[in-house]
Amino acid sequence: MSDGSPGSIMKRREFLAALAGAAACPRAYAAQRSDPVIGYLYAGPPRANHEDAAPFWRGLAELGYERGRNVDVEFRAAQNDVSRLPELARDLVRRQVSVIYVPASGPAMVAAKAETTTIPIVFANSADPVQLGFAASFSRPGGNVTGVTDFGNELSAKRLELMKELVPAASRIGILAPRNYKGQASDVARAIAAAPALSFETVASFAGSLQEIDAALASFAQDRADAVYFTPAPLFFTQREQAVALVARYRLPAIYSYAEFCRVGGLMSYGISASERQYEAGRYVGLVLNGAHPAELPIRRLTKFQLVINMRTAKALGLSVPASFLALTDEVVE
Repeated sequence: MSDGSPGSIMKRREFLAALAGAAACPRAYAAQRSDPVIGYLYAGPPRANHEDAAPFWRGLAELGYERGRNVDVEFRAAQNDVSRLPELARDLVRRQVSVIYVPASGPAMVAAKAETTTIPIVFANSADPVQLGFAASFSRPGGNVTGVTDFGNELSAKRLELMKELVPAASRIGILAPRNYKGQASDVARAIAAAPALSFETVASFAGSLQEIDAALASFAQDRADAVYFTPAPLFFTQREQAVALVARYRLPAIYSYAEFCRVGGLMSYGISASERQYEAGRYVGLVLNGAHPAELPIRRLTKFQLVINMRTAKALGLSVPASFLALTDEVVE
């Protein structure tokens, strides 16, 4: 405690000045920290940093790192406003984080990669990282980027096929994708290309907020769509309870990309386990912190896809689920 003497006051001023300098200079701040720092760059809302990220922390812990004990985290969430991502990525680079983790977002990957060629970047998404130019190859990514993918955005045709099998009378399907997300245009294009063979007409819409999701569903209902396909996206995943509730309001059968939608009332899903992808990504970040170089760390591709159906929702929609369809399912939510 200061005793009020000129010398004591001067020391206090010097201490405060030192704190201000550290805050203003990320390099100095980084140099003072002994623990590695993960920069967590997310396109969606901060919620994913907590509830949905538990498998990530578990995978990280298996490699010896526990948040709050021997690793620090700098969270940056764009709140579904992708225009904020470049500055958020730039801030993480200024702070000289040890590794940047980018879950489920093409725009966040673009932003991170544009800001650094030296800080390791680990991604977890549904896109082809080679096709998008994030890596040279799966076996040897080459630069400072590696991670986990599942090619889930190439499953559009299969998801439409499953919807047709469950609702054979459906003839028009609404395709909902996030606005301004790199890679989603090709996902929508694949769905549109697959539709004629299944006797589907398609109508596509793009959303950047919960209000726009509601407006898109209202438009689908007005256009007499018989079903809806939600493409994979952080916007939909992190607000899945609200999205599923909106779909129920319009009484539209919908198929999603992850089982987590069905567990909060969605009709059905087909894709990998989002929890498994997060877990594997946590292990990859741990490997990088332990010295693995992204250029030589092969990109992990998940290949186990699951079909999940919520029978309560099917009943509420008046759908009769045939035994042949149930035989295909990996999980039934009652």
